[in-house]
Amino acid sequence: MAQQLSPGTMLKKGRPCLVFGFTVTVGMFTAVYVFHSNRTLVSVPKYTTPNPEPAPIQREEVAVRIDSYSTSLRYPQPKSLMSPRSDVMTVTPWLAPVVWDGTFDSSIIDSLYQPQNLRIGTTVFAIGKYTRFIKGFLETAEKHFLVGYKVNYYIFTDKPEDVPSVALGPQRNLSVITVSKFFRWQEISMRRMERILNTIEERLLKEVDYLYCLDVDMLFHNHWGAEVLSTLVAAIHPGYYKNPREEFPYERRPASQAYVPWDQGDFYYAGAMIGGLIENVRALTRTCHQAILIDKQNNIEAAWQEESHLNKYFLQHKPTKLLSPEYLWDDTKPKLPEIHFIRFSTVLKNYAEVRENV
Repeated sequence: MAQQLSPGTMLKKGRPCLVFGFTVTVGMFTAVYVFHSNRTLVSVPKYTTPNPEPAPIQREEVAVRIDSYSTSLRYPQPKSLMSPRSDVMTVTPWLAPVVWDGTFDSSIIDSLYQPQNLRIGTTVFAIGKYTRFIKGFLETAEKHFLVGYKVNYYIFTDKPEDVPSVALGPQRNLSVITVSKFFRWQEISMRRMERILNTIEERLLKEVDYLYCLDVDMLFHNHWGAEVLSTLVAAIHPGYYKNPREEFPYERRPASQAYVPWDQGDFYYAGAMIGGLIENVRALTRTCHQAILIDKQNNIEAAWQEESHLNKYFLQHKPTKLLSPEYLWDDTKPKLPEIHFIRFSTVLKNYAEVRENV
C-alpha cells in the first residue's frame, strides 16, 4: 500500500520518479488481482463445512455475431408497461427469469442460439428395470427436446444390451456408459452426482457446451427448446410451487451438509432436472458429491438424497434461470390453469415394482 504523504514532502523535481513508482506498484497489484480473479472463476471450494462460501459461477459467453440475426424476422413489439403473464412469477428477486408459456418467443431465441453451433449433452440413468423407460424418453425427446440443435444423449446403465435402437435426427448422437448397480435405489440416487462429475472430467468438457441431467422415467409432450439454455438452470418442483418454505422437504438436521434452516429457502427444486454450462454443472456435481461424502462419513443420509444437497447448493448458488413446472410436471396431479402446456412429465408407474431394492 502507498504511504500517506503530506504535500510538503512531494518535491516538484521528485514527482516523475514518484509517479513512475506508483504506476509500477498499481500495475503489479492489477496483474496479481487479475491473475487471482481468473483462477477464482474455475476453482471450486470444498464443501467441508455446513455453510461454505458460494463458488463463483462461470458466466455465460454467447458470442452473438451482428450478422447472426435475421433481419427478415418479424414479431410483435414488446411492451414495457405490460407483463406477458400476470398470474405467475416471471422473474426472481435476484433477476433470474422464470420460464412459462407466454414469456418467450422461440423464433427470436433460435435466431440467437442456432448460429452458435452449440453442443448440448443430456444424461439419464437407466439402472435395473428403469431400462424400460429409455425408448419412450428418446422417442419423445426427438420430437420435442431442442429440435434443430446438436444433442448428445448419454445413457448410464448396468444393462447396455437393453438399450433400444431409436432413430435419431441429424446431429443427434447416443452414447451408452456402463455403470455398476447398487443395492438400494437411494444409493443409486446419491452416486449419480459422482458419476456425472467423473464423466464430465473424462470426456464431456471436450464434447459439449451445455449439459442437462434428466430423469429417464419421463416423457416429452410439447416444445422444450433453447429457452431453457442459461448459465445455471434449475426446475421448480411441481409438488411445492405453491407452498411456503416451511413446508418444503429440505434436510432440517444441522448435522447434515444439506441442512437448510426453517427461515431460509427460495423454491423447492426438483432433482429430475439440472443444467447449464458444462463448467457450472461440473462445479455443482463436485460440490454436492463432496457434501454427500461428508454426510456418509458422519453416518447421515439427507432426507431426499441428492435432491436435498441440490437444494442446499441452489440456495447458496442462485440459478440464473428457473424452469416453471410446465417443464417438469407430475401426471398424478390435475393440470391447473397456470399450466398452459405440460412439456415434460413423469411416467405413471408402480415404484415398488420398478425399484428393485427399496
